Amino acid sequence: MAKRKKTAKKKKAPKGMWPTRDVNLLKKLFPTNPTSKIAKKLGRKTDAVKKKASRMGLRKSKRYLKSIGRV
Repeated sequence: MAKRKKTAKKKKAPKGMWPTRDVNLLKKLFPTNPTSKIAKKLGRKTDAVKKKASRMGLRKSKRYLKSIGRV
């Protein structure tokens, strides 16, 4: 019987934990992108992304808000 190689899987952080790379990506993307798009990219729920951004003091940019008609 031949042994199968295990494929490298992306390690998930424990529930509720945010790895540094995810936090940095959130900081970069949050001001100018839809929250749902960011959540999908990070593999998290939209509400989790909203809460984390709020706790970090992140806000959507005025330009982004104007582009979606919310100013």
